[in-house]
Amino acid sequence: MSTAPPRLRPRGRSREGPARPGPPAAMAAGRERAARLLRQLQRAACRCPSHSHTYSRVPEHATLGNTDYAFEMAVSNIRYGEGVTKEIGMDLKNLGAKKVCLMTDKNLSQLPPVNAVLNSLAKYGINFQMYDEVRVEPTDQSFLDAIEFAKKGEFDAYVAVGGGSVIDTCKAANLYASSPTSDFLDYVNAPIGKGKPVTVPLKPHIAVPTTAGTGSETTGVAIFDFKELKVKTGIASRAIKPTLGIIDPLHTLSMPERIVANSGFDVLCHALESYTALPYKMRSPCPSNPINRPAYQGSNPISDIWALHALRIVAKYLKRAIRNPEDREARANMHLASAFAGIGFGNAGVHLCHGMSYPISGLVKTYKPKDYNVDHSLVPHGLSVVLTSPAVFAFTAQVHPERHLEAAEILGADIRTARIKDAGFILADTLRKFLFDLNVDDGLAAIGYSKADIPALVKGTLPQERVTKLSPRPQTEEDLSALFEASMKLY
Repeated sequence: MSTAPPRLRPRGRSREGPARPGPPAAMAAGRERAARLLRQLQRAACRCPSHSHTYSRVPEHATLGNTDYAFEMAVSNIRYGEGVTKEIGMDLKNLGAKKVCLMTDKNLSQLPPVNAVLNSLAKYGINFQMYDEVRVEPTDQSFLDAIEFAKKGEFDAYVAVGGGSVIDTCKAANLYASSPTSDFLDYVNAPIGKGKPVTVPLKPHIAVPTTAGTGSETTGVAIFDFKELKVKTGIASRAIKPTLGIIDPLHTLSMPERIVANSGFDVLCHALESYTALPYKMRSPCPSNPINRPAYQGSNPISDIWALHALRIVAKYLKRAIRNPEDREARANMHLASAFAGIGFGNAGVHLCHGMSYPISGLVKTYKPKDYNVDHSLVPHGLSVVLTSPAVFAFTAQVHPERHLEAAEILGADIRTARIKDAGFILADTLRKFLFDLNVDDGLAAIGYSKADIPALVKGTLPQERVTKLSPRPQTEEDLSALFEASMKLY
């Protein structure tokens, strides 16, 4: 005969005792059990930020100091692939666009990249108006002309087909058409403009880069030549970055040799400058509100990855892309490198090469580059940037020399026996050899400048604090003069 197992009862409690505590005691005991369980769960919980709720109870950051303590990444959506331009009509249809502004320049309006876009717009019945008056190396006036067109058109989406000049112009047109009562200088970088944060919503903007250089399809920066001061400046805000960048390597196949070269030099300097820029934790001032954190924040762990990857592609493919227009692999990789470097510098920023390049472009006299079909004097942006690079990196290498040495090695230098104190000279010599091999003009003197122009070039650099303050090494006016003088001749 089986017997039932004995019933378990709480230790220390007699069978004759009360079955359960009264209501107040029951509530207290329940709270104690819940508290004990929570403490046990807290001790056992995963501490990683993906799973832990306790992890988020870090005290709020202490009173904000003079330097920043954070960085953020902002980048456009990117789509890559041969022939991917044909999808633009579908994208606009998906967006519900009723009236589209298509921006380009006169030269491109007759070339395959624009035709590919037009075919896609027609196929999907997209209503559009084309603006093909964009100026190569835009000015404040050419921006204003495009803005006026955009305001009158009352567009609900934008498509830019071209290099950085076209994409930057489209960013400005979208911004001021979306904020029609704003004065032009409201959003222009200080100290030239007011540098106000952008708080208005912008219309969707699809950017189709046709050069492998600016990375403008990924960034919230629009650069122009401010004619009154004869200096370049711009607008910098995450809010103006394109919604989507369409990277179609077929568009680079028709690029002439010197345009490939100068675009590639821009990629080279984007990568080098963002990797060697002042670290984000050393940049000041720390913003009191995240909306005021600048687009260019200083070197940071995420931008570093993109910058180095872009630099490796430049080292491997730029010479091939310049020398052989049929080298589809090289041109496709440089198109990607442009976007990769854009992601890097669009968040880390650039420094002295770009800061000094703006007056080099703005004060141009009679120079007209080969392969550029323009009716005005012009120093292509990539050329204006790269001509000072040997002098700049010899100067900045005193700070973080290991980064300069790493860059030199990627570009082909043998650093096995190199001394860390020689990092700047090694990188400068590596850059000179790189430029000499590609038949680059022999310094600023070769594009029309002389020592007599140095005071004006320095004066034009001084307002570029948005970028020059990201140099890892601070510079005086005397330093800038010496850098311009060292850049008069390269070889």
